[in-house]
Amino acid sequence: MEDPTQPVTAHRYLDMEGMRIFYREAGPAGAPVLLLPHGYPCSSYQYRWLIPALADRWRVIAPDFPGFGQSDTPTLDEFGYDFDAYAAFLDRFANRLQLDRFTLYLHDYGSQIGFRLAILAPERIAGLVIQNGDIYEDALGPKYKTIQEYWANPTLENRKMLEDAVNEEGFRHEFIGEIPADQIERIPPDLWKLHWPLMNNPVRREVAVRLMEGLKENLSWFPRYQAYLREHQPPALIVWGPNDGYMPEPAARAYLRDLPNAEFHLLSGGHWLLETHFEEALALIRSFLEGLEVTQPSTL
Repeated sequence: MEDPTQPVTAHRYLDMEGMRIFYREAGPAGAPVLLLPHGYPCSSYQYRWLIPALADRWRVIAPDFPGFGQSDTPTLDEFGYDFDAYAAFLDRFANRLQLDRFTLYLHDYGSQIGFRLAILAPERIAGLVIQNGDIYEDALGPKYKTIQEYWANPTLENRKMLEDAVNEEGFRHEFIGEIPADQIERIPPDLWKLHWPLMNNPVRREVAVRLMEGLKENLSWFPRYQAYLREHQPPALIVWGPNDGYMPEPAARAYLRDLPNAEFHLLSGGHWLLETHFEEALALIRSFLEGLEVTQPSTL
């Protein structure tokens, strides 16, 4: 039975140029918008708690990217499956839903995609919630070592190391491999047990590897992201789990170089704070959103 006091999340599909795109949405149509691009290896499912928890005052929207979650998987010839293609997709998605101004939640791969969107149309960005999404090359964590070895020597043998990480056990490690032992029981196995079967087909497995390969080219965008922050100084909340092999504490503090006025919080978790430290993160996010002066026109 649904909790009558809790806003209901709608599970919807949208046809975009022949692709059937799944997204989750809750909240009043005319309310300020929080847009939630997801990370890897996940989907909009990672926001399943945050969406209804904010929907009393905000319109909260989380799509599944093509090739992820419940959305369609075009062939490799039909969709680009790189960060540029995903940013263009997110732009089209926002336009279809008539989202003229919104706050962006930037996490994992979603940060790379979201920053591209912000650069494309900075006037649409009301604020940023930055949670474990790295854009400073000198602050990359030690877990990048395997990918960097492939970038330096892109042999078939080294590529196989990336391919070998795209499996159920690899997904499990992404979720629980780095957090303190006493936090592991907070992570539901559904995150990999349910998501891996959705990813276990040839195209989606190849997409996962291509995105890891594409992180090298993505490094060239880091200075552009930083320049965007310096120029536009968007209101920002940095809430971070430092137990993260890809994005440790220095990756969080690096943002303060370009956003010295950002609200900054380190929690005691890792990459998936919305699983391990939900209530703490939620309180910070709500307070930040309440402080934003956002006027979002009705989309009715």
